Amino acid sequence: MARLEGKTALVTGAGAGIGRSVAERFAREGARVVIADRDADAAASVAADIGDAARAAVVDISDEASVEAAYAELIAAGWSPDVVVANAGVQLFGQDAKAADLDLDVWRRTMDINLTGTFLTVKHSVRAMLASGGGSIILTGSPTGINGEGQDFTAYSTSKAGIHGLTRTVAAAYAHDGIRVNTVVPAYTETGLVSTISDDPESRAAIIGRIPLGRAGSPADVEGIMVFLASADAEFATGALFAVDGGMTTL
Repeated sequence: MARLEGKTALVTGAGAGIGRSVAERFAREGARVVIADRDADAAASVAADIGDAARAAVVDISDEASVEAAYAELIAAGWSPDVVVANAGVQLFGQDAKAADLDLDVWRRTMDINLTGTFLTVKHSVRAMLASGGGSIILTGSPTGINGEGQDFTAYSTSKAGIHGLTRTVAAAYAHDGIRVNTVVPAYTETGLVSTISDDPESRAAIIGRIPLGRAGSPADVEGIMVFLASADAEFATGALFAVDGGMTTL
């Protein structure tokens, strides 16, 4: 039997990268999957590729009205999620910087999407799960929110540290309601989000040199731990950070 048979999962930022990979894996594991993305064409394309087990939802996670409307529509259609992967985020290469050089607008945009957007996703996921009897919420963190790897990316690194704190707070608050909240912490992963680095051989080599396993991650590397946390196998896991980073946070 597929590990997620009978579950409905919502994945934000599922139009590409890690989000798409996780959504496709969830579908293969038997779940119905909501492909949530602010890019309507990307969401529709991924949903079409998956087939009848998927539907697209256009959501701007930084806008509470958009998030609330999406949940209302899903619940009304019988697609209330019992697994949510709050994965959507941005990293503003060429704009994010060390604190003294960071423009306030870049800070605000990063926080609006990465931290506030994740909070709003969690908030409305919790509301839906309180009504349905519980579920699993999985956030996407970063080694830069744990150690000093992201010193040149003040806004991004701080937003991810905030996500790690949000994980523990919400997990503790709703454990008795059957809601589990955990965060997966990928290392440098080859996706469009980091194309600025991957297209620069010197920058790419420098980052891989700080990964003990000696290679970049791929979206497929993240799928397995996401499936585990979404499944009954993880029913005693909550409030934790699960590093899938090639050992990056050990240094």
